[in-house]
Amino acid sequence: MAPGMLINADFNPCFTSCSLVTIKMTIGTYRNRVGSISISESGAKTQTKDDSTSDGSSISGTFSAHHDGQMVDGKFIRNGGLGWFITGLFIIGDLAGGGLVAVPTAMIQLNFYPGLVILFIMNVVTLLTGVTLGLCWNILLRFWPKYRSHCRKPYPEIANMALGPKWKMIVSIIIDLTQFGIAVVYLLLSAKNIHDAIKSFSSFEISFCWVILILAVCLLPIMFLKSPQDFWAAVVVAMVTTATAVVLILVGSIMDYGVCHEQHHMPDFKITNYFLGLGTLLFAYGGHSSLPTVQHDMKQPHEFTKSVVMGFLALFVLYIPVSIMGYLTYGDSLRDSVINSIQNQGIQQTINLLITVHCILTLTIVFNPLNQDIEQLFKVPHRFGIKRVIVRTSVMVAVAFVAESVPTFGPLLDLLGGTTLTLTSILLPVLFYMYLHALENKVKKLKDPEHPTEDDLKTLSFSEMREHLPGWMFIIAALILILGLIGGGAATFSAIRELSTTKFTYPCYVQPFISGAGGNDEHSTNCCGYSFNVSHSGVKCAVWEDSFYK
Repeated sequence: MAPGMLINADFNPCFTSCSLVTIKMTIGTYRNRVGSISISESGAKTQTKDDSTSDGSSISGTFSAHHDGQMVDGKFIRNGGLGWFITGLFIIGDLAGGGLVAVPTAMIQLNFYPGLVILFIMNVVTLLTGVTLGLCWNILLRFWPKYRSHCRKPYPEIANMALGPKWKMIVSIIIDLTQFGIAVVYLLLSAKNIHDAIKSFSSFEISFCWVILILAVCLLPIMFLKSPQDFWAAVVVAMVTTATAVVLILVGSIMDYGVCHEQHHMPDFKITNYFLGLGTLLFAYGGHSSLPTVQHDMKQPHEFTKSVVMGFLALFVLYIPVSIMGYLTYGDSLRDSVINSIQNQGIQQTINLLITVHCILTLTIVFNPLNQDIEQLFKVPHRFGIKRVIVRTSVMVAVAFVAESVPTFGPLLDLLGGTTLTLTSILLPVLFYMYLHALENKVKKLKDPEHPTEDDLKTLSFSEMREHLPGWMFIIAALILILGLIGGGAATFSAIRELSTTKFTYPCYVQPFISGAGGNDEHSTNCCGYSFNVSHSGVKCAVWEDSFYK
């Protein structure tokens, strides 16, 4: 599934800003009350009146019976939910997908050996930011009992409690932009794979631009459906397709090794290639916008660290062998996707099918939060009707229009990795944890740390954050923020430069009016060698692109 992909099953008016997802399993219901039963942290039931603050949080250590669990030894235990192992599988299914086919190319752009080091560092950094994001949510559960009920927007709510309502809105917008960008990238990748399959198995000629439109039209009816209540099938299919694709990429690369390794070359050093490769890795590891939502549905949210470690280690295990074989076998004959370098057509198109199924499955899910956010904005009824049709058709048209305007998924993937995914996966988790952990340290110093007042939990200023945050932690966090800003900014600049220069492609609606603008190659296989002219199975080779790494 896509990085940051979120799944939403229903609307909760408890929070007014837009949200992305909840993988809804066995969650209790939310009940409003004036007078209700409360449960103390020791588990005792008492009759109490609503003593919530103006923002809905409870000042005292008790909370009402509408909560989905109870506090035990300072840790929230939900009545039912996901275990840490299953949550880890959700994380793998969420993050591994479209980035997989582009990681080998990123290793070539990063000159492989430095690329392996950067891949490892990226894995460690994003693992740590995933852990800090989980710690942020646990702080919210401990200090603000309202979050022990169903919450549609865990990530924006973390922003709200760390830095205030304005940041909640900012984060909501960033996540929606991320979902929109992921939808465009996956629509392009799915259309590319389908187009390659048509070229491989038939002599029928059809423009890539038409495939984008046809796929968008075919997906549109699915967009009108309500979100499914249970996404186990989606997770299982995502895991199976990704794991099978990895195995087949390795098999295909090994079969090509004998002939292709002899023609193995590496491109000359170019700093923008490094930044583009970095953008690809940010996309491959950047799914943090969905992590608080998955953690929200855990039975024991404090065990989320185990899930994050499991998920990111599994990603590393998936990416490493594909990267190594891509380098050893193909070198700089790799282009946007490793799939096109596999010369055995049966294996190539099977991988195409698996990744396409993964992408289309992701598309059907990733559109839902966008649709619900816009429907909430325009107050569309929560039932099928003409307003839903208009809104969801408009969203699909907007995604298809952007895809037709920038019909190349590689640089667009890098652009997304360098912008919104850098924010949600590296910068924002660190920033929010600095403030929330400082607040946590402040509360520990109170006379009665078990019962902080509303004033005690107010958003900290920068100077207050510095006062209560350990110096070593501030230095490490500041270093990550600076490196993230530089890396994300450089990747964004390089991706924009690629889109406008060496990899510029005329928009689909302009191509018919410009001679030779379509660039519709009749073959889908990037053969080995510097000039795409070496093959071992008599496959017809695609046209050589001299400017890809220049």
